[in-house]
Amino acid sequence: MVKHVILWTLKDEFSAEEKATIKQGIKEGLEGLKGKVPGIVDIKVNINGLESSNADLMLDSTFESVEALKGYSVHPEHVAVADSKVRPYTKIRSCLDYEA
Repeated sequence: MVKHVILWTLKDEFSAEEKATIKQGIKEGLEGLKGKVPGIVDIKVNINGLESSNADLMLDSTFESVEALKGYSVHPEHVAVADSKVRPYTKIRSCLDYEA
């Protein structure tokens, strides 16, 4: 199994209300990839961080293998979500991939 964890910080220009809507869209988009992208074992997006957090949301996903993760990164369904719901709104992305 391979874990793929991402922390994002949204751009400062968005209001709290806009950020809530953006986070919900990212959550729905990414979690909706399960069953569409081969090799995803589990995929969850946490949008309810505590005030002590210095990131706005987190992707916590598990893949069958390194190859499955590579396939996910270029899969058209994933690219469409990333290009429409994630990249336009985020300013910082930190990623950690590891074998579990």
